[in-house]
Amino acid sequence: MTAAAEAVIRPAAPADLDAVAEIYAHYVRHTVATFEETPPTVAAWRRRLDDLAAQGLPFLVADLSGGVAGYAYAAPWRPRPAYRHTVEDSIYLAPDRTGHGLGGALLGPLVAACARARVRQMIAVVADTGASASVALHHRFGFTEAGRLTAVGFKHGRWIDTLLLQRALGDTPDAGQPPRPDDDRRQPAADAPALPRIAALP
Repeated sequence: MTAAAEAVIRPAAPADLDAVAEIYAHYVRHTVATFEETPPTVAAWRRRLDDLAAQGLPFLVADLSGGVAGYAYAAPWRPRPAYRHTVEDSIYLAPDRTGHGLGGALLGPLVAACARARVRQMIAVVADTGASASVALHHRFGFTEAGRLTAVGFKHGRWIDTLLLQRALGDTPDAGQPPRPDDDRRQPAADAPALPRIAALP
């Protein structure tokens, strides 16, 4: 049985955040998949988990044999109110768990959870590292390329492009109508911590 078949995809809990922080720290320190240069603390991850929960957005983990093998979440694409039906996905796997289908095992439920949360558009921002696995993963789930930003990041001595991919999740229940003034569930609080722009990994 593959790791993807064995994994339990479930909502993240505070007890998972030490592992989440460790997974992400690897990519911050050793790769250009994320443009962050200082790994967030576990306390920062707890604030992030709470902030996403308050906005009704999913934060999932892949639980494999009782340990966190990867995680995925959807965060607001931009903080301004008119963007509130659009999110950006983020997926990371433990370095020794890549290549076993866990990225797809996480992305499928993440897309479904976002659709249930009235999200209309989902964006992926993939750092152009020369590898195509992240792009291929998103293509399998119906994302199409929406554009490229050239040389917008500089990390580990190199300039990096980002590729934008997009998938429509369907109309919101009140599609075609002006958004309600009080429909602000996905507007982050003014003091909410910034969320990283993370490329998805297979």
